[in-house]
Amino acid sequence: MNERAFQTAAADAAGRLADHWRALASCELPVVPPGPPGTTLKALPETAPEQGEDLAGILEDTWRTIVPQLVHWQHPNFLGYFPANNSPASVLAELVTAGLGVQGMMWSTSPAATELEQRVCDWLARALGLPSRFTHASGQGGGVIQDSASSAALVAVAAALHRASGGRWREHGTEGRLRVYCTDQANHSVPKVVRVAGAGEPVLVPTVPGTHSMDPAALADRLDADRAAGLVPAAVVATVGTTATCAIDPVPRIGAVCRERGVWLHVDAAYAGSAALCPELRAGDAESDLADSYAVNAHKWMRTGIPCDVLWVADRKDLTDALGATSSYLRNDATDSGQVVDFKDWQVPLGRPMRALKLWYVLRAHGLEGLREVIRRDVRLAALLASLVEREPGFRLVAHRLGLVVLRAETDEVTRDITRRLTGKPEVLCTPATVDGRPVLRAALGSPYADETTVRRAWDTVRACAASVS
Repeated sequence: MNERAFQTAAADAAGRLADHWRALASCELPVVPPGPPGTTLKALPETAPEQGEDLAGILEDTWRTIVPQLVHWQHPNFLGYFPANNSPASVLAELVTAGLGVQGMMWSTSPAATELEQRVCDWLARALGLPSRFTHASGQGGGVIQDSASSAALVAVAAALHRASGGRWREHGTEGRLRVYCTDQANHSVPKVVRVAGAGEPVLVPTVPGTHSMDPAALADRLDADRAAGLVPAAVVATVGTTATCAIDPVPRIGAVCRERGVWLHVDAAYAGSAALCPELRAGDAESDLADSYAVNAHKWMRTGIPCDVLWVADRKDLTDALGATSSYLRNDATDSGQVVDFKDWQVPLGRPMRALKLWYVLRAHGLEGLREVIRRDVRLAALLASLVEREPGFRLVAHRLGLVVLRAETDEVTRDITRRLTGKPEVLCTPATVDGRPVLRAALGSPYADETTVRRAWDTVRACAASVS
């Protein structure tokens, strides 16, 4: 393939993406694809081509076959799950990263990749108001870019198990004694992470009635009871912005309980942690001074394309002692000197792309103030939607925090009917959930193309579904 062919195809792709973004902004495209299961499979050959094909044709097939069957997460009426928004700066960085094709597993394999990641993680830690001990500049802690909050929680739990076992975890596993704690409101990935780490199912700590937030007193009682029974409490996972209602566990009080008992506290702030970019949106309940690790999904609310989760640890040695491994072919003078960071020891895989370039581009292109305005705008739009729900007869506002609005109808049967009817509407996507045993609908604002008009239009669609039920 010659360079000119690549330049032509890259320009074509950029033009198609720009047109696609304009179509999303004007709501010309549906949120949800119309085709039934198997639509894309039927359009794809069953075997790979024997001969190479022209890039222009492959791009054309992408927009003819693949794009129409995608759920458009950037659509202004995509209100499901949590945002996974993007930006031209992030897309450009991904192109450059892919083109450079470096392997950043160690400092020696790409020094600039490692040092750039150290710097942008420190930038973001300071911007979020995290303790200085979470920075690389402190010489003790630091940040690392993971692919997801799940991976961040996995390595944090591994470090916690290693520390709680006095180093035995690497050779002997949990030995059936190490325990990890969370609430039933924690993200679904947390139980999976705990199982993968070898600690079985997490211990569920009760929440304070009416809050969906962890009860620190109940946590203290359970930790003490388990320790008295010969078990070893290793880690607590607190959540800042639960999936169902965006509840915030009282991190300072939980941290005090954990610190007194020598238990690792990991804070999963995947969604709501980004709000701390705005000083007025920082929640006192989310202060992380006593946490051992803290994670935020930049790919949720910072205009940075998925995947990009940033995990900070207060003591990097805990992490590298648990995950570090060096074969003969990985030995080098820089690593042996102890003066560099090798991010392979901060994650599960050995290989890693140059993850920091994307975040660097976004932070520079938008600036912190630009990212703050993104979050403030989404919070304003969510407040508008919440006000529309409150004023509408037959609906109840279940929860509203930051960019998330949770609602239900007066009866569970009507709520389920609205959900079913809304599922058949390709122009809006909300996520069903269960809160306090009752069905609800979640609407999370976060599209870069959403505005007051699109919010009102989406709400009109929900209202129309309710009217058709009655």
